[in-house]
Amino acid sequence: MTLAAALGVRPGVTSVIGSGGKTSLLAALARELSGTVVLATTTHILPFEGMPLLVSPTASDVRAALSESRVICVGSRDEKNGKLVMPSLGIDALASLADYVLVEADGARRLPLKAHAPWEPVIPARSNRTILVLGASGLGHPVSEKVHRPELFCQLAGCAPGDPATPELVARAANAEALADVALVNQADVAYESACDLAALLAIPAFVGSIRTGTAGAP
Repeated sequence: MTLAAALGVRPGVTSVIGSGGKTSLLAALARELSGTVVLATTTHILPFEGMPLLVSPTASDVRAALSESRVICVGSRDEKNGKLVMPSLGIDALASLADYVLVEADGARRLPLKAHAPWEPVIPARSNRTILVLGASGLGHPVSEKVHRPELFCQLAGCAPGDPATPELVARAANAEALADVALVNQADVAYESACDLAALLAIPAFVGSIRTGTAGAP
């Protein structure tokens, strides 16, 4: 099953949160979906390689770019680090211009697992789907090494920073946060059995797969 089909992505705004492959999932979904796609963020991302980039465009600029390329990336530039931040045009405006708007709605500092601070994720009000990504490569390793915001994770999961991030602990933290509609346990090609165990423990519909290979299925 394709990632888009498994995760129930439909026209409009879709938010992707979590860790362990959010940016890769956005790019994979953009390739799979038919129709026009805008990639954006409500936090910070690097521009997507091989995709047209519009920085602080007008609606006319976006419309013209989508007539030339089915998928584009839109954002405003953070002059401090060169990353993209939320587009000045706004997510609602982008949703009126493209069939799909795919939004990265939090950061994880390239770690496979995370807990969310009170101010995140930043999910657009118009979002009709929120996908939680969890990286199976972090399972079995110490929380302090593989989890972004380990102190928050430990509070949610009831563990210590040196404890291994088991499927049970990761599911406990994710279920306590209850931030998403559906989950993808990514990197199943690294730790398939543990990925299936985690997916089975989540309180929302969850799929196990690999963004790298573009596949997902039930655990």
